[in-house]
Amino acid sequence: MLFSHISDLHLGLIQYGSKDREEDIYNSFKQAIDISIKDHVDFIIFSGDIFHTPSATGNAIIHFANELKKLKQKNIDSFFILGEHDISRIRATPIPFVYNNLGFSRYIGNGEPIYYKDIMITGFDKIRKNDMRFYEQKFKNADIIAAKYKGCHKILVMHQAINEINKFAGELNSTDLPKNFTYYAMGHLHDKYIRKFNHLNGPISYPGSIELTSSEGIKNTTKGFYEVDISSNEAKISWLKLNIRPQMSFNIQYEELEQSIVKIIHEINETNLKPIVELKIIGDNIDADIIQTHTSKIFEYALFCFWKITERQKNTIVYSDKPAKIDDELLKLASRSINHEVASFAIKELLPLLSTDKIDEAQILISENFEKFKRKNDTNNRIK
Repeated sequence: MLFSHISDLHLGLIQYGSKDREEDIYNSFKQAIDISIKDHVDFIIFSGDIFHTPSATGNAIIHFANELKKLKQKNIDSFFILGEHDISRIRATPIPFVYNNLGFSRYIGNGEPIYYKDIMITGFDKIRKNDMRFYEQKFKNADIIAAKYKGCHKILVMHQAINEINKFAGELNSTDLPKNFTYYAMGHLHDKYIRKFNHLNGPISYPGSIELTSSEGIKNTTKGFYEVDISSNEAKISWLKLNIRPQMSFNIQYEELEQSIVKIIHEINETNLKPIVELKIIGDNIDADIIQTHTSKIFEYALFCFWKITERQKNTIVYSDKPAKIDDELLKLASRSINHEVASFAIKELLPLLSTDKIDEAQILISENFEKFKRKNDTNNRIK
């Protein structure tokens, strides 16, 4: 038996406001489905972040529906959980539930096991780090059920980062997971990883995102998904590479700018799609007008070209003494101008995203909280 493990689709993301970038993601997803159909997989698992925002565009909704329809026509089942990008903070019904209700795909994110042929599949939607303690018993219950199940394979689907794999994004340890599953179909991390631990019965597998997203920066990398053969007792994992738009990042010495641009254009011409290009200009006494003149030669060959300057020597002032609780100080200052709840939202939730260039996530947060604050404001006005 063979299944595909696809994650972090982010359908509907319009990177750089570009229609081409929106279509790039749809094309990657279509490739993954077409390859799965060609390889005669028995089913597909989507491990979260199907859409880029909880209020997905009609275009994104239709593209997902079209691919699910192709799967149904080939009698290929699919199962999904929700990632943080699929879940609205205002408790609206998640859009992917529509596909479950129409019978196009099956929702498995509530922790209840389902049985597909002789396979047990259990899934949990994205769990926020602060809520993790409430799931300890649910994990134990899932583990007990998995241990008792006599079928050969038991699959756990989650959208969480594991500390041993990414200590910066980690939300739980591998030892927190139920141990009696033979494959851990994970989502959330955008790079692919496979790790095996002695205390778990199967590998923890992240296929990564199907396309580069805004939070990943510009880099030369591969994207794809996993096909997993569970015909034997061991899950055998194969990596399937998708054909995505190239992204290139170059470090250029300012003194060699003109020659470097010629070489870069030659390299760009070897690609099958217009790439996204980033130039990091390194030097002293850099003239931005000269950079603009030379880099403009790349524009007709690339979808986008970005450049930034890194000076070798720079006069800067370093403030080494900052308040021990700078967020608290900022919150006090903000609360003097706006009400405390809005100030707390801005400093504790919005600022951390903006300070790490997570612009898309910040926009989602703003849109999700707008109606909440608006309703509260309307209520207060009526009381007055």
